[in-house]
Amino acid sequence: MTETATTPARVRKPFYRDLAFQVLVGVAAGVLVGAFAPSIGHHVDFLGDIFIHLIQMVVGLIIFCTVTHGITSVRDLGKVGRIAVRALVYFEVITTIALVIGLVVVNVLKPGAGMHIDPSSLHASASATAPAKSEGFDDFLVSLVPTSAVQAFAQGQILQVLVFSVLFACGLASIGEKAQPVLDFVGNVQQALFWIIRKVMRIAPIAAFGAIAYTVSKYGLGTLLPLGRLIGVFYLICVLFFVLVLWPVSRYGGFSLLKVLRYFRAELVLVLGTSSSESVFPQLTAKLKKLGVDEPVVGLVLPTAYSFNHDGTCLYFAAVSVFLAQATGTDLSWQAQLGLLLVLLLTSKGGAGVSGSAIAVLALTLSATHTIPVSSIALVLGVHSVLSAAFVFTNIAGNCVATLVVGKWEKAIDRERLHAELDAGYAAA
Repeated sequence: MTETATTPARVRKPFYRDLAFQVLVGVAAGVLVGAFAPSIGHHVDFLGDIFIHLIQMVVGLIIFCTVTHGITSVRDLGKVGRIAVRALVYFEVITTIALVIGLVVVNVLKPGAGMHIDPSSLHASASATAPAKSEGFDDFLVSLVPTSAVQAFAQGQILQVLVFSVLFACGLASIGEKAQPVLDFVGNVQQALFWIIRKVMRIAPIAAFGAIAYTVSKYGLGTLLPLGRLIGVFYLICVLFFVLVLWPVSRYGGFSLLKVLRYFRAELVLVLGTSSSESVFPQLTAKLKKLGVDEPVVGLVLPTAYSFNHDGTCLYFAAVSVFLAQATGTDLSWQAQLGLLLVLLLTSKGGAGVSGSAIAVLALTLSATHTIPVSSIALVLGVHSVLSAAFVFTNIAGNCVATLVVGKWEKAIDRERLHAELDAGYAAA
């Protein structure tokens, strides 16, 4: 008689213990407090700040450990280079499509038409966001290389940390077995950092409450109405990107986009409240490995995606730039918009993924075009947090899909495990 091994069914925890549910409750409570008790909402933003600072405290080290451990464990620098090239080609193609979708939709629907805003009246409001100077492509390349590795970690420069991590990992891989003690140490440090993140995540609902309460109390629900068309158009653009780009790419990758979104639902809901993609990097790393993606692919593709695969942010830059041109009566010919697209392909790379950084990059972009008034950014400051919730959500979904697709190209996914996990849904250990 043959015994059939059975896998024990997963025990579902109560819905109220699910992090996604808790964060949603925090967001809802924040909206209520911000709208009906703004005096309290004005003073709880520190809750979100503390949470973001706790994540930023370790995210640089986590990227270093993840990249170093992933590359060094391969010991095949040719494979590392192949993964990197494939990932960068994927990122560039998808972000270009995102920019085109954003430009087309905002030109067709024209959410800023008829506003007739005089940009000269906005100079005082926007002065804080205007960049000191426009950086060229050569400046961007120079900024990739840190003058000090310690400074890169201290300032949270993700691209610089990534460059140092790759070089350090390649150096370790080149010395062969002698690198094993260092590799073991890095692996242990990584586990310790993930323990910290698991503890920090317990306060995520409180952080989301503080961030949303402050935003609503400061700008009010009514301030969203005049710019409602922009919000509606931008959310439509994000939906179109999911339907026209991420869904077909997921089909090509051999997995269900809806199941991927369900699997990462806690992280996606969290970024809706915090507008910070950094806050979920460690959890994405752990979950992608649990889905059966090989460590070298996760360790190289995901950190690189955080700097080069800003799908949602590209949608934001394209939509808001043209919206501001329409609102201020700035004439943008198709040649000017083509130039804008090329500028955005450069300025959209290397963002920190922290709430507010998109405003600085948008100012840099408008300054580089010499057509759209930089001061017009003041128009969208009141609704930036509403827009950022959508584009950070899109960024995270896009990065997860990108890692799975590159994993498929590299034949570095346990397909059986991937489908079993996606079908069952994520269950914490």
